[in-house]
Amino acid sequence: MRPRLRLLDSYVSAMWLQIWAVSTIGLPLFTILILMTDNIDKHLARNIPLQRIALAYVFKSVEQVFQVIPAAVLFATVFTVGALSRHSELTAAKASGTSFRRLVTPLLLLSVLAAGLTYVVGELVPAANQRYAELVGDREIRRQSGRYNFVYRADGGRIYAIRQLATVQGTMQDVQIEREGTGPDNPGWFLTAARAQWTDSTGWKLSDGALRVFYGPEHEVTIAFREARHRAMTERPADLLTEPKAPDEMSFQELGHYVETLERSGSDANKLKVNRALKIAIPVTCIVIAIFGAPLGITNTRGGAAYGVAVSLATAIVFLVMVQVSRAVGTSGALPPLVAAWVPNVGFGLAGLVLFARART
Repeated sequence: MRPRLRLLDSYVSAMWLQIWAVSTIGLPLFTILILMTDNIDKHLARNIPLQRIALAYVFKSVEQVFQVIPAAVLFATVFTVGALSRHSELTAAKASGTSFRRLVTPLLLLSVLAAGLTYVVGELVPAANQRYAELVGDREIRRQSGRYNFVYRADGGRIYAIRQLATVQGTMQDVQIEREGTGPDNPGWFLTAARAQWTDSTGWKLSDGALRVFYGPEHEVTIAFREARHRAMTERPADLLTEPKAPDEMSFQELGHYVETLERSGSDANKLKVNRALKIAIPVTCIVIAIFGAPLGITNTRGGAAYGVAVSLATAIVFLVMVQVSRAVGTSGALPPLVAAWVPNVGFGLAGLVLFARART
């Protein structure tokens, strides 16, 4: 019995993996070709070599793969179960004592692996998109040793305005640092310094400046200094050459740290909280969608490939609409961000469990 089950598991898994691999590679390739066709004139107008354009879209494909993996799991599950049902292989397996739930167990295990892969790919998306923007000229690559008259957004809600930065010497001229406060318990402040010097051992040393602390509309304290150190100012000179990251360019941990920073400064971080929760919820979708899709594959044994495509596309569209609606609801504050991010998975998960329980075993 066990050798027969191992053979059946291998057969079902191989069929699922073939469909999943074709979907995971083919769908992103199709969308990348469309994006490249739409933007090729803009890239060539910037005198970007074709090799560089091709490399840029290799990085861009990482995001497309991340978005497609859950849909590929759905396609693979529906088509695999549907093929087993149409060819009477499902009936033969039941006749030999193998239930439907046992038959699709390998597919559910593969969906767990797909969920882990989705999370890993999702963590690579921010860096890949940044590299894509640099290659096509949408984002400047800074390799110079200095920078002039620029603003830098740092952690903790701090904003730097710097007239001149020299990374080789490790110096800054005319430095202004500002942080917005929310009240007496979290006061805002504004710091100015004529010069700043960096050393690896002690960090930045600010010279000839003043610190103004705002406790309220009518309560302000000003402190002048010859030399001072700001412990939160940990950015190295080379770090200040880089462009500050946008929220969609941050990993799960970076986004969590950024959310904490915004909350400490009193800003609304609901949208970022929802996006951060979705970085976990979307990979879990692979498991939920497999549970939902397996019973759908046996609901119509005569529909063929057209039925499988229709069911998969309809399910994917409904799920995407639910994600966008729940994201908007979570951003508005009508639902807690964590709840809003998981509503689509909970809804499809419950529906999948009902379908799974009603499937003939």
